[in-house]
Amino acid sequence: MNHVTAPRAESEEPVYRADFAMSEHSARHLRRILRLYLTGWGMTEVTDAAELALTELIANVVRHVPGRRCQAFLFRLPRGEGVRVEVADGCPELPVVVEGDVSDEGGRGLLLVEAVTDKWGVEVRRDGGGKAVWFECLAAGPSATPSVPPAPRP
Repeated sequence: MNHVTAPRAESEEPVYRADFAMSEHSARHLRRILRLYLTGWGMTEVTDAAELALTELIANVVRHVPGRRCQAFLFRLPRGEGVRVEVADGCPELPVVVEGDVSDEGGRGLLLVEAVTDKWGVEVRRDGGGKAVWFECLAAGPSATPSVPPAPRP
């Protein structure tokens, strides 16, 4: 089920929330939604980094979370400083940063997230029933666009 909410002034409420089972194509759809919000907020300079990081987090859900269920949240940081994206799931297994060998074909997703974002981390749910992996991409300066995001297209 998709949920979209309008941001409240200086609120910690997400401006976009999606709750569903992920597939190999889910990252493409979520990237498009993320790009719409970032464009509406005047933060196009962080779009490529944010899209790449989101793709890696969704790929981890598809590969490692039983049932592939998760929630994706988009937050506009206060004063338009940037964006925070969270991908939460019910799997208690924490992600591991893997250096890997040069010939490895995968396993370096969190290294990419670390390389292209300003901050990232993992928060264990208080009830122990899962975690949220998050990242933040900071914009060059405060956004001068209105605080109400455009409505996502279907």
